[in-house]
Amino acid sequence: MRGLWNLLSFSAGLLHQEKWIILCKAAILFYFCLLTLKNFCFLLDAVSTSAYSSPAKSLGDPGITPLSPSHIVKDSDAEDAVEQLFLVVVAIDFGTTSSGYAYSFTKEPECIHVMRRWEGGDPGVSNQKTPTTILLTPERKFHSFGYAARDFYHDLDPSESKHWLYFEKFKMKLHTTSNLTMETDLTAANGKKVKALEIFAYALQFFKEQALKELSDQAGSDFENTEVRWVITVPAIWKQPAKQFMRQAAYKAGMASPENPEQLIIALEPEAASIYCRKLRLHQMIELSSRAPVNGYSPSDTIGTGFTQAKEHVRRNRQSRTFLVENVIGEIWSELEEGDRYIVVDSGGGTVDMTVHQIRLPEGHLKELYKATGGPYGSLGVDYEFEKLLCKIFGEDFIEQFKIKRPAAWVDLMIAFESRKRAAAPDRTNPLNITLPFSFIDYYKKFRGHSVEHALRKSNVDFVKWSSQGMLRMSPDAMNALFKPTIDQIVQHLSDVFDKPEVTNVKFLFLVGGFAESPLLQQAVQSAFGSRCRVIIPQDVGLTILKGAVLFGLDPAVIKVRRSPLTYGVGVLNRFVEGKHPPEKLLIKDGTRWCTDVFDKFISADQSVALGETVTRSYTPAKPSQLVIVINIYSSEQDNVSFITESGVKKCGTLRLDLTGTDASVPNRREIKTLMQFGDTEIKAMAIDVATSKSVKVGIDFLNY
Repeated sequence: MRGLWNLLSFSAGLLHQEKWIILCKAAILFYFCLLTLKNFCFLLDAVSTSAYSSPAKSLGDPGITPLSPSHIVKDSDAEDAVEQLFLVVVAIDFGTTSSGYAYSFTKEPECIHVMRRWEGGDPGVSNQKTPTTILLTPERKFHSFGYAARDFYHDLDPSESKHWLYFEKFKMKLHTTSNLTMETDLTAANGKKVKALEIFAYALQFFKEQALKELSDQAGSDFENTEVRWVITVPAIWKQPAKQFMRQAAYKAGMASPENPEQLIIALEPEAASIYCRKLRLHQMIELSSRAPVNGYSPSDTIGTGFTQAKEHVRRNRQSRTFLVENVIGEIWSELEEGDRYIVVDSGGGTVDMTVHQIRLPEGHLKELYKATGGPYGSLGVDYEFEKLLCKIFGEDFIEQFKIKRPAAWVDLMIAFESRKRAAAPDRTNPLNITLPFSFIDYYKKFRGHSVEHALRKSNVDFVKWSSQGMLRMSPDAMNALFKPTIDQIVQHLSDVFDKPEVTNVKFLFLVGGFAESPLLQQAVQSAFGSRCRVIIPQDVGLTILKGAVLFGLDPAVIKVRRSPLTYGVGVLNRFVEGKHPPEKLLIKDGTRWCTDVFDKFISADQSVALGETVTRSYTPAKPSQLVIVINIYSSEQDNVSFITESGVKKCGTLRLDLTGTDASVPNRREIKTLMQFGDTEIKAMAIDVATSKSVKVGIDFLNY
């Protein structure tokens, strides 16, 4: 500071201006004021931070304290018997790589209609679903979805395509984003960002309009959205924010609304598959048996052949889009006895998730034995391995530039790889040819100054050759090697599940989802687990989840017991006990010593909960005159939680009960009942003032806190 004063005085001396000295002194005085203010703010900030470690203290909220904890199980049979007003159930299987919808009229629940065939499509690939691709105009307006989006984007001139926004495989963003919010972005092929909520809403709106148009054509008059119950499938391993995000996108798409949430059901993919597998008849499945050779064929011989025959059967019947689901239990199911266990492994494009169910007779209801588990082990992993191979041959810098400069050509290359990927099999002997787009060959020559063929020779990748027809020629072993890391992860994860005590004596393993069509995955699962249980694949394996989702929409009560994925509770005040409670949690209000931030648990992670099970707690305001009761709901992945300030505890809902204007004669010890309903795919909460019957409901919100 002395140095600053000397410098300013020297400057003033040079200028010979007395006023300048006065100004300098004023500046220094101002500087001292700033320092003092800064230190004062720092102290305030420290106090504030310390207080914020305790939400109850920082908010100044009088809070609530428990009266008498209680636990009740709601009899949900009466609710199940309520007649549904919806005329039709439409299920949307929103996949990472492909999507589709199916529907059933509530008066004809045995008939499941799969959507009309999609225009476009790829050779050798079923087009009963369409690629999960979406195209926006340069002005960011919706243009097209599926094959239409992909083909239009492909036909654009490279100079024009860079202005269009093309999205594919974007569903994985909801699984991989740790702090998902309504503001989360997606990145288009050209590098531009758009709000993820807008993209998902555009996609769901497209399916809504397609389905309503088809229903209107069938009915001969306009079909109203209010007559439809919508079901959207999501991976069971998704965290709660991702599931809620999908509901918000559906609201934005106009499928349902917060005022009428029952119109939309979020279904878990392996659960949907499990529901459909109950109906399987012998001719609708392939068993990858581990029994002795039959007719001279060993089990490994029959895996590829059996599934090829099944696909041929599906292809011949593809013109018929109506599937009859008989109102009986399939032959496989008739072998199950009370308490028998089975695993459903849903292997899709982005994720693989597994659920363990137990049969409950006589109705055949299902009980979840082990909470859904899995990971990002879908068929996209094979695509990533192929991209790594291209980087090894042509250089990572070139591949990154090519994706940016020629995004449409990159899409073409991955389409060519997709069709060859589906031809991979354990017993294949002839090579697989992948056509390189002309722009790839041309751009590489400009980028490197030599040919693609030269790059292959220099790369020392012996199992990939160059064909004079402009194709990469991969040996079967090279293609199979691309599958190995992903399949190894699936097998390892399944092995871990089988080692759990809850997963003993499993009778069947149902392998479903688009990736289950891969003979390589089938063989790996059969080899690893065929001796422990019977491995079964539905013939129309790619549509299993879609059909099961329709059945779930017709009867959401079929899953009677689930496992809670999280621990739930509310933040309360308890009487402070010396030696038991941390000193920093002490709060003195009106002479009473309280322990703040106590986590009052409603239910624990991985606890079994019945459908419609309601946990009730009674509370009273810590301050008798309090008329606005605020109850904050918290969740955690951990089981043992003592305080809401612990690491990993997340606020996920608020019940605000305003009792202003109610009868003043209400007793001082006011009882507030808080109810949380579990056992469904989503959780509901409610608070009731017992004296006045005034109530408030809330959905658990993982995106806005």
